[in-house]
Amino acid sequence: MYSRKEMKKSAKQVVKRHYGLLLAVCLIASFLGVEFAGSLDFLRQYRPNYVSQGIEDVGATTAGFPKTSMFGAVTEALEGNVESGREISQEITDNYVEESKEGKTSAALGRSRGVLASVLNGIDSGSILVNIISAVRNMGVSKNAVLALFIGIAALLWIGVWFLVTNVYKTISRRIFLESRIYEKVPFQRFLFLVRVKKWGKCAVTMFMTWLFQFLWTLTLVGGIIKRYSYFLVPYIAAENPDAGWKETITLSRRMMKGHKWECFVCELSFVLWTLLGMVTLGITDLFYTNSYKTAFFSEYYTALRRQAKERRLEGSQLLNDRYLFEKADRQTLQQAYRDLAQMDEEQVRKPSFTGIRKVLAEVFGITLVSRKEEMAYEEVELQRLRLASARDHLAGKAYPTRLFTIPEEQKNRKVGQIHYLRYYSIPSLILLYFIFSFIGWIWEVSLHLITDGEFVNRGVLHGPWLPIYGTGGLLILVLLNRFRKHPVVEFFSAVVLCGCVEYFTAFYLEMTHDGKKWWDYSGYFLNLHGRICAEGLLIFGLGGIAIVYLAAPLLDNVLRKIKYRYAVTLCVLLLAVFCVDQVYSGKHPNEGKGITDYQASLELPEEETQNRLTYAEVSYTIDIG
Repeated sequence: MYSRKEMKKSAKQVVKRHYGLLLAVCLIASFLGVEFAGSLDFLRQYRPNYVSQGIEDVGATTAGFPKTSMFGAVTEALEGNVESGREISQEITDNYVEESKEGKTSAALGRSRGVLASVLNGIDSGSILVNIISAVRNMGVSKNAVLALFIGIAALLWIGVWFLVTNVYKTISRRIFLESRIYEKVPFQRFLFLVRVKKWGKCAVTMFMTWLFQFLWTLTLVGGIIKRYSYFLVPYIAAENPDAGWKETITLSRRMMKGHKWECFVCELSFVLWTLLGMVTLGITDLFYTNSYKTAFFSEYYTALRRQAKERRLEGSQLLNDRYLFEKADRQTLQQAYRDLAQMDEEQVRKPSFTGIRKVLAEVFGITLVSRKEEMAYEEVELQRLRLASARDHLAGKAYPTRLFTIPEEQKNRKVGQIHYLRYYSIPSLILLYFIFSFIGWIWEVSLHLITDGEFVNRGVLHGPWLPIYGTGGLLILVLLNRFRKHPVVEFFSAVVLCGCVEYFTAFYLEMTHDGKKWWDYSGYFLNLHGRICAEGLLIFGLGGIAIVYLAAPLLDNVLRKIKYRYAVTLCVLLLAVFCVDQVYSGKHPNEGKGITDYQASLELPEEETQNRLTYAEVSYTIDIG
């Protein structure tokens, strides 16, 4: 068995090699309250304004909570005083809005306008819960029944989250730490390894029974301390073999820890200086290093005890059967397990070859001019490449070989052919997609006004049923971000950056060239930048971009490909002709129907606010043709 010094040295190397991943693992554990709870003490120094500023009537309490607080509002509603609860939550909301308008908070953290700001205000003030309570009361349910209902629902939600998430997460974290010992790469998908082997529920039962026995032993004081070390290895054993029953897992942990409880205690005690440093720094050093270091160390400790149990042929040690979690498979074994992908690699799967301008269009922008056969060939090859890429690290011994796991992992749903996003888009398809996205945008905005205003408003300066800004945005994301499609996270943030830059610098340019007039203003929105962009809009851009690239565009393109090429070209020509006529006509006679030129007045904006803004027709015209 390795010495404590050697195990600490190995643990430090593991943390250094996988620092970002292991930091994320421990950070999630801290947020969930699984372990490392003190690591977030430095964040808890913040208190909401209504607590720290001592607002009027702060001495008044409801059920032990300050009356002018979210808890006070909800408690008042639960006690039957719904209107009082509404007044309290409205007062809190008004305080947030007023502070935002008066600049008492950061300009980027606006709380006076926008959906995000409304959601945050609704949560902080308790108005969402108050409205739910009011709705239930209006159904004729008594005060006591409402209170019991909410308590019951809250208890069930808490128990469900604890049992299925908090209770299981320790096993997941130990699995990631154990894989990090041996392998250079541990993908984030390993957080879902229990889902892939369909053992999440079984693992939850194992961890619950461990908690239950530990709790019962805690009632005997000394027994609780001893049994803590008896059950110390349960999450590690479950991480190695989640198919083992809870009785076998707990029993094996007790047997492996027999004679090692004091040793484990001394190992924990050896981190006392790190613990003291964490207390001095309010958990900062724990969060950014010590938590990962300690967990990596005890992963080494489990490995040593496991080796000892296997050598001694300890009863029950046959459950420790995940060989390749502790050693790398030889190349012959890997090639045998991945022989289909190994052969694919040897055949050197190639993309369809292009030359000249066709090569630039295809490789950079994902555009093909005519051939549908080449499109289909490219998609088939890319599908094979995706499968190969997911297993390349396994074949090279850089990542845990999931095909060698003792429990066959469930294969992902591979109905990719229907919505395969790695494809070339033909010129006719792109033109038709432009009009489809523009039409969808028009339908979206018209529908919003039908719902909110109760009347039809033909949105935009053009007279036709299209808003070109939607079509333009969709095509820019498809074409300019073509190279990022294999990486959804990169694609999301790229869409946010691309659309954010376009919106911000367009607003900046228009303000500079039109005497500071604003075409749009997000001031008061949560997380805005100079009122030109805001988190709400950027989030929509990112999600919309993902939806277009990975779902909408591929599905629509599948339909468009069924149209014969000559008919598709004819349809494009007709749509472009009508669109150009609409642009020319709207340039001289812009859409000025009801709800367009008088839209600002219909919203009853303050006079001083409307003086520095263009009419809605001017705004729409600039956006649509720009």
